[in-house]
Amino acid sequence: MTTFDRRHFISGAGLSLLAGPALGAAKSVTLPFGNGARPLVKMPQKRPMILLTSRPPQLETPFEVFNEGLITPNDAFFVRYHLSGLPTVIDPANFRLSIGGHVEKPLELSLAKLKRDFPVTEIVAVNQCSGNSRGFVNPRVGGGQLGNGAMGNARWRGVPLRALLDKAGVREGARQVTFNGLDNPALDTIPDFVKALDLDHARDGEVMVAFAMNGADLPFLNGYPLRLVVPGHFGTYWVKHLNEINVVDAQFDGYWMKTAYRIPDNDCNCLVPGQKPDKTKPIGRFNVRSFITSHTDGAKVAAGRLTELRGIAFSGGSNIARLAVSIDGGQNWLDAQLGEDAGRYSFREWRLGVTLPKGVHAIKVRAYTHDGETQPLEARWQPAGYMHNAVETTHLEAA
Repeated sequence: MTTFDRRHFISGAGLSLLAGPALGAAKSVTLPFGNGARPLVKMPQKRPMILLTSRPPQLETPFEVFNEGLITPNDAFFVRYHLSGLPTVIDPANFRLSIGGHVEKPLELSLAKLKRDFPVTEIVAVNQCSGNSRGFVNPRVGGGQLGNGAMGNARWRGVPLRALLDKAGVREGARQVTFNGLDNPALDTIPDFVKALDLDHARDGEVMVAFAMNGADLPFLNGYPLRLVVPGHFGTYWVKHLNEINVVDAQFDGYWMKTAYRIPDNDCNCLVPGQKPDKTKPIGRFNVRSFITSHTDGAKVAAGRLTELRGIAFSGGSNIARLAVSIDGGQNWLDAQLGEDAGRYSFREWRLGVTLPKGVHAIKVRAYTHDGETQPLEARWQPAGYMHNAVETTHLEAA
């Protein structure tokens, strides 16, 4: 593994992340909501992606990628940063992960030591931005107006966080674990991006310090050389360029936990549009979702012939038990065939053959989990536009 120098990395790609990507004659897409026009740009280690912002980099996966297979390729995996001060040089030989705070024995681990001296495990898990699909929220809310592409499913390889904490020796009275990365604020007035997990969650054996993604080193824009993987939880917890883990003996009250990424603390995590919540809590697990990937809205199919519908579903940790499809706008529902089960945190593919008579048909899909969770037929609203997961409608024209 060679030294990662972002200046050479960027120069070799012929563009600058700091100045913004060189668009040239880049194509564009129009997402299906107001002001949805977006350029397609190619950044280092990525195929053409949907650009939301260049400083900090925010790239959305073109939705057709999700029809390519269960695993989202590294070069198509979405990118979300909060801070524009990305690291410039990362030398894997000199990089260190520190583990300290309320522990018996603080650790400074090289990448080689991390991979050699601790158990290594793998998990297939979806990473999804909290604001995925925010562009569909009505009434419109502030924040990045994303389509459905701020998500991806990967095979993550790394060391269970529990093994690192056990080696450091968590002291009595510890309450939470905090995580920080090499990306920094551009100004002193902007709070550093530090996240926290309760100690029991951090030690559940599934939370991982990952060094590989789909059999390769993490791409730079997805957190090289280490990132936190928090299966079933929104991407705000998946800290990139992870270099500092601290155990604390009090509830962490940093901005990105106490103020940002909060949701209404009620049964539906939702409000009547325009209302303000009486109380909030940090966002946590995914809610259940499903999509059609084989056809886009307005696509034409052959009337009277078998058409195969395909798609994906996932949840925050309960296996997908059923995927129902309606070809008549929700009046009647058919059970689709579920594909490979790669684990309870992974995408689950589905397929169903249907024969559609001539005309326009409103296709809906709805996922159900083993725990009984299902998608709402009508969208729920919250002021930050998080957790959008309503049943979607794809119109197909049979002719």
